[in-house]
Amino acid sequence: MNLKKFLPFAIAIIVFAIASVLYFNPVLSGKQIKQSDITQFIGMSKDVKEYRVKKGEEPYWLDNAFSGMPAYQVSAYYPNDFVRYIDKAIRFLPRPADYLFLYFLSFFLLLTALKVDWKLAVLGSLSFGFSTYLIIIFGAGHNAKAHAIGYMPIVIAGVIYIFRKRYLLGFILTALAMALEIYSNHPQMTYYLGFCLLILAIVEGVQAFKSRTLPVFLKQSAILVAAMLIGIGANSTRLLAMKEYADYSTRGKSELTINPDGTPKEKSTGLDKEYITEYSYGIAETFNLMIPRFMGGGTVEELGEDSNFYQVLEQNAGRSVAKEYSSQVLTYWGKQPIVEAPAYIGAIVFFLFFLGIFLVKGRLKHWLVAATIFSIVLSWGKNFSIITDFFIDYIPLYNKFRAVSSIQVIAELCVPLLGVLALKEFFSSENSSEEKENAVKKAFYIVGGISILFVLFGSSLFAFEGLRDAQYQQLPELIDALIADRKSMLFNDSLRSFLLVLAVAGMLWFYLKGKLKQVPVLIVLGGLIIFDLVSIDANYVNKEDFTSARRVQKPFTATKANTEILKDTGNYRVVNFSVSPMQDGRTSYFHNSIGGYHAAKMKRYQELFDYQIAKNNMEVLNMLNTKYFIISDEQFQENPEANGNAWFVNSLKKVSSANEEIIALDSLNTKSEAVINSEDFNVKADVFQKDSIATINLVNKNLTELIYEASTTSKQFAVFSEIYYKDGWNAYIDGESVPYYRVNYVLRGIEVPAGKHTITFKYEPGVIKTGSLLSLLCYALLLIIPIGWFVIKKKKN
Repeated sequence: MNLKKFLPFAIAIIVFAIASVLYFNPVLSGKQIKQSDITQFIGMSKDVKEYRVKKGEEPYWLDNAFSGMPAYQVSAYYPNDFVRYIDKAIRFLPRPADYLFLYFLSFFLLLTALKVDWKLAVLGSLSFGFSTYLIIIFGAGHNAKAHAIGYMPIVIAGVIYIFRKRYLLGFILTALAMALEIYSNHPQMTYYLGFCLLILAIVEGVQAFKSRTLPVFLKQSAILVAAMLIGIGANSTRLLAMKEYADYSTRGKSELTINPDGTPKEKSTGLDKEYITEYSYGIAETFNLMIPRFMGGGTVEELGEDSNFYQVLEQNAGRSVAKEYSSQVLTYWGKQPIVEAPAYIGAIVFFLFFLGIFLVKGRLKHWLVAATIFSIVLSWGKNFSIITDFFIDYIPLYNKFRAVSSIQVIAELCVPLLGVLALKEFFSSENSSEEKENAVKKAFYIVGGISILFVLFGSSLFAFEGLRDAQYQQLPELIDALIADRKSMLFNDSLRSFLLVLAVAGMLWFYLKGKLKQVPVLIVLGGLIIFDLVSIDANYVNKEDFTSARRVQKPFTATKANTEILKDTGNYRVVNFSVSPMQDGRTSYFHNSIGGYHAAKMKRYQELFDYQIAKNNMEVLNMLNTKYFIISDEQFQENPEANGNAWFVNSLKKVSSANEEIIALDSLNTKSEAVINSEDFNVKADVFQKDSIATINLVNKNLTELIYEASTTSKQFAVFSEIYYKDGWNAYIDGESVPYYRVNYVLRGIEVPAGKHTITFKYEPGVIKTGSLLSLLCYALLLIIPIGWFVIKKKKN
């Protein structure tokens, strides 16, 4: 074995590990990063984690949020999920340094597949991994997104190997990388990767058609599809569970045709168009990809004592007030509701990207330029609605995802990739000095020209007015001062980008003239790129975002209200009206909440909230067994009218549509009657003899099993304050399987015969068993096919 061949990989891994840990250096002292989404996740997943520890098995259901929901998209471990161990081995560093390391390593493998020299590949990997957008998502806690982005380059590397006729390596790498990509569990990022690969396949297909090599292209496509199907199939349990739940979630089709106010509702098979495009990149805002604070940076920025904002406040309210309010100033003046930071790819990286446009030849350039333009245009969302509306209306699955601005992740990958390929060609002897000089000039004229344009004329091109400026209207001159500061930000960062581009262009120019050597140029270039990106990154994610591990792992402290309510050891639910209940993971940490925090809630439950709970319908709160209302950290109220865990009703109100179901709850007496959709469920009786001595009680409960004891002298209909979910929950009376029904829009109901009976609900999701068998089969194929391929190839040779 030639160890020298692997030495560059070893050096690269060491460099990447050191760079990752140095940037997130608080992890060396055992600290962890504070992430808002992860904090909410801790609250949401508490039920599942406790059950996992206690029982040693997966429940796949949680009860502490939204009155109960599948745990598939919250926290779930699946059988035969072997790819998890590979992922753990790759991400061996403390979080979030592990994800940053993954960025670096993955991009390095892609550049290796493109035959880029390892030193240049290290530089390119650092420029990709330190891209501001890829760093700022850690601050918000978008770990799954970072995870999925991290594996994108490896998937592309496998595809590149296949298109370069290294079929066995390409097959193995594509299948394994695709398995890891799906395992990361961020369907939106994987979906966007699909667009990137589709554009690559189109470019390769066109080239094959022109060169009359379509049979070879079709063979490559078949190998590629087979590898991807195996990689996807290795995650069968996860994907089948996701697909099953998606139909029930807010990503699925709504049966309602009216809005909460009674007006007609636009039909949709996914999310509402307004919700999808809420986070749409402004067209002019695109310039912040190369000029960081082009539109004021993040939603809030800290302005120093030399800012106009500070000085006006100091004159009017004093130094202490000026210092306090200048630390959180609404500097962002773009069109998005909120931004953590600008998605800055880098002035130098963009210069190299344009250098690649003029220097790199062939289909790789066509693919990268087309994919970049595609992602940027689609990121404009409602600001370029003619394209966005077409994709929402006609492209499969596009309407399942929100925040269209995040499709810029394709550009985040393609821009540095073409930039590195540009450097590869620049230092290659195959291109003439004249070609290189012209490319440097043109790239400088474009990126340097844009930067200097905004240096000279930026302050007069825009109004610099933000969506939230009205918050400062009590002191009108403060708004004028803020606008002046925004102009200053644009000027300073435009000048910064220009000087960086000028320095790099000058260096490359001197190299061509023989004044500088390649190694010093690469060292200085790498230093400038890292300085450019890290100095911006550090403004938004830094050591201040870290705290002790204990505070991260146990982020919530019980309030007085929580403590008092927890003295009640019965089975009940809580609603927290001191916050937005449907965006609240904290309450779920302490109680079984009717609210929660999740991007894909059950659609019918969200509709129940919008159409009834938001209108303070107490009968609906009662039927959910809402025993306590939290008013503030100190105050709560007990609700004596809560229906309890189960109860008998005297009559069923039969309706024939979802509209009628939800409207019937307006005036339904949930203690004595229930509403049922007769189009979906066939219950012959609609009136039941009243039995004043009938009882039904919950006698045992855990996440996967509910046991009730019922006693009645006549046939009755019982309603349970549990969420209806047919693809998992099964009902039994005295051990015999019986049908159950959806009543009151979201709850379960069942006919109970006369006598004493034990009623049991068990969560037995068949999708887990089916998926685990398919996953095992795909892992077997992933192992057998390459071995067989290798043996056959060896025999042929």
